[in-house]
Parts: sequence; structure tokens; C-alpha cells
Amino acid sequence: MRGRHLTAVVALALSATLALAGCSSEPLADQYKAGSGKNYVAGDGTVTEIAQKDRAAAVEFSGTTESGDPFSSADQAGQVMVVNFWYAACAPCRAEAGDLEKINKEFGGKGATFVGVNVRDQAATAASFEQTYSVGYPSIIDAQTGSVQLAFAGTVPPNAVPTTLVLDAKHRVAARILGQLQSPDILETLVRDTIAETD
Repeated sequence: MRGRHLTAVVALALSATLALAGCSSEPLADQYKAGSGKNYVAGDGTVTEIAQKDRAAAVEFSGTTESGDPFSSADQAGQVMVVNFWYAACAPCRAEAGDLEKINKEFGGKGATFVGVNVRDQAATAASFEQTYSVGYPSIIDAQTGSVQLAFAGTVPPNAVPTTLVLDAKHRVAARILGQLQSPDILETLVRDTIAETD
């Protein structure tokens, strides 16, 4: 009986090893094997643009910001929105913070509004990050409910951190940058072109 149990344990361990080996092409498995300790899948900066005729329905979302204020996408009617999913310990999020704020300053009050969605932190941590990196736009604290992430799950889900979405004036997803913003010019062009749309 004991020998049979030992054989079953060895077989189970072997199966687990083979399963892990079979997953070696998965980004999270590769990061684990590399010992990065990131615990998230980093995007590669891929930009996806969605033609106006192919856009899904408008996305509505709301939440409470790091300062305790309510935020609702409905209050931004007619504005192009840039929605950035992030958290404080994410190195690519820190690296792109300055570029996002630069573009926020360029387009704020000129047809576009920015909002962050913090997916892991408490309000105090998010506020400290924003002060350190001089981020001037608010962030919804989404760590407990995940409601903002869920709102986008059926259209263009934010599969990596960071992810930046550009919503058109009707709040349909017009573009997604999966991972760190590689060049501020890319987002600047996406925002400008989306503001210029007439439909």
C-alpha cells in the first residue's frame, strides 16, 4: 500500500513538472523562471487602434479616487478620456508617469481628460506615488472591487500593467497601449486624432 502511494506521488510530481515545462512559452511562467518576482505580465507596448465603425458600446465606470472624491465617466460626457491602469510598485508605471502627465497637461481642458485606475494599492500609497511623480490627474482606487477593470473586460481588457486606453467622445474604446508607453508621441497622436473625430 505504501509503495502504491509513493508511486502515485512520484507520478503526480512528474505530471506537474511536465505541465510547467509545457507552459514555458507563457509570459508569466517565463518571468517566474527568470526570477523577476514581478507577479504580473508586462505588456510590450503594442498599440491597438479600433476604427470608429468597429468600436464596441460605450463603457461606463465610476469609483472613488485617492483623495476620496467620487469619479464617474458620465461626468466627462463629450470628452475623449485617457484611462491608465497602474499601481505604485510597477516599474513601467513609474517610468511612464512623466510622459502621461505631460500629455495630460497638453490636452487637459482641450477635449480630453485623464484618469488613472490603481489596481492594487490603497489610497495613501496612490497619493504618495502621484506626489512623487507630479501626477496631476486623479486615480480611481480599484483594488478592492475591481469594478473599473470589470467594466472594460468585455471590450478591450487591460491584460497587462500598465495599460492605457483612449476612449472617444462617446466613451467607446478607440485605442489600447498594452504595457509601458514606448514614446509619448504615440499617445499624443492617438489622443489628438481621437479628439479630431467628427462621428
